[in-house]
Amino acid sequence: MGPRAVHLALSVAPSGRCTRVTVARCAVAVRIAIVTESFLPTLNGVTTSVCRVLDCLAAAGGHDVLVICPSPAPSRYLGFTVVTVPTVTLRAFRVGLPTRGMERILRGFAPDVVHAASPFGLGARGLAAARNLGIPTVAIYQTDMPSYVAQHGGPVGPLAHRASWTWVRHLHSLADLTLAPSSAAITELAAHGVPRVALWGRGVDTATYSPELRRSPQVAQLRSRLAPNGEVIVGYVGRLAPEKELHRLAEIADLPGISIALVGEGPSRDEIAALLPRAHFLGRQEGATLAHSYASFDIFCHTGTKETFGQTLQEAMASRLPVVAPAAGGPLDIVKPGVTGLLFNPDASGSLRQSIGTLVSDEAMRERMGASGARKMAGRSWNGMTQRLLDYYASVIAGSRARSVSRAA
Repeated sequence: MGPRAVHLALSVAPSGRCTRVTVARCAVAVRIAIVTESFLPTLNGVTTSVCRVLDCLAAAGGHDVLVICPSPAPSRYLGFTVVTVPTVTLRAFRVGLPTRGMERILRGFAPDVVHAASPFGLGARGLAAARNLGIPTVAIYQTDMPSYVAQHGGPVGPLAHRASWTWVRHLHSLADLTLAPSSAAITELAAHGVPRVALWGRGVDTATYSPELRRSPQVAQLRSRLAPNGEVIVGYVGRLAPEKELHRLAEIADLPGISIALVGEGPSRDEIAALLPRAHFLGRQEGATLAHSYASFDIFCHTGTKETFGQTLQEAMASRLPVVAPAAGGPLDIVKPGVTGLLFNPDASGSLRQSIGTLVSDEAMRERMGASGARKMAGRSWNGMTQRLLDYYASVIAGSRARSVSRAA
């Protein structure tokens, strides 16, 4: 099936929440400029989401895409051109500098729509430039930057948090439509006055993250190293950083019969190693290696309360793992308590320990929840999510053209 464009009539409540979507389809290719705060070779949730969308657009054929991102980056990705901007490094992150040449870049490419991936600095400049040029825009809300700023702001954290929300509200007001990954994120955006918000989740690669890997020699070898005495392996995947709240794992450090394994790197590694002296640190991983690590776990544990979504939860569930996560943010949409995993109370000491302990002691429960999670993830392909994104592109393109006709009349 070739690419399609879809006109969506969006009824938006005063709170900013989308309340109605009417769909009518027609076939057309789209020229898309993606302005992203992160891209290869940096690996994180923003990069992964952008790359999966590009993969699906390339496979569909017909679409033309320009990627604008921080340097350094490959000059091409699956035949799509990549343009880089200068960067600075802040707390190990490469941050693209807003460039005065953004209008020139967009004018030269002449996109039908500008897609701002997790905009904050570079993306904000892209949204402003697109508005100046009359190009319709979609902004993807993915990173809870205000909370991140507050956690790293020290004494000025509360002030920085308020200032960040002022900025987020401003930059998202420049977009024709903001797409948030969860109902919790939509509620938070609406509470801070962000207009025109709709729901767009994330897909999961069920071919890569598969329970079939559990029978592979690589997984058997890894399990023998992580759990030489048959321990239940509790795994985590993500950055080892303050915003991930990994200090919560100290609650289970002495839980009998478990082995803790962490995949990832970051500034909190030494601190976490001191809290979890018996834990296994597997380092940064991707692709097949990461998939094998997921398959070696018995339980997946997510600790952060400020996640707008929780992609690692989806990857773990696709790998047939029961998941444990805080009852806050994105996990509320992903984890069905008692069915695909357990939600712990992040404000109650011992709640995480109780949830993990319950699963450690009940293998049948782990198997039942893992199977339920895998079934749930089977229908969440990136192809489906990308088609939905194309639908949203078409809605803002149609809205822009309608406004142009109205002004001309």
